[in-house]
Amino acid sequence: MKGKEAEELACRHLRAEGMLIVARNWRWRGGEVDIVARDGETLVFVEVKARGDVLHGLPEEAVTPEKRRRLWRTALAYLGGAPGVPVRFDVVAVGPGGVRHIRDAFREEDVRPGP
Repeated sequence: MKGKEAEELACRHLRAEGMLIVARNWRWRGGEVDIVARDGETLVFVEVKARGDVLHGLPEEAVTPEKRRRLWRTALAYLGGAPGVPVRFDVVAVGPGGVRHIRDAFREEDVRPGP
């Protein structure tokens, strides 16, 4: 399955869960986020991963620590330093078993550089 197809399935799934899609493929010089959505008052940054089979692992396993750090930096750029906006990082995995939405796949403290 191609990336655009997986992202479309992910958007349909998120909308069906009551989320509002705010942006798709938002880019800046430091990275990209597949989907930005709103879930109530929370701004959700969504990474979509797809696999045609599980021979090379589950789709969500491709969201490596480096990818998480890049998503976090991209979220900061998207927010423009706006304080007080609740955020969440989700992963939508698309594979042979269908679409799986992993809410709160990781948290800011999991990726923020330590002291």
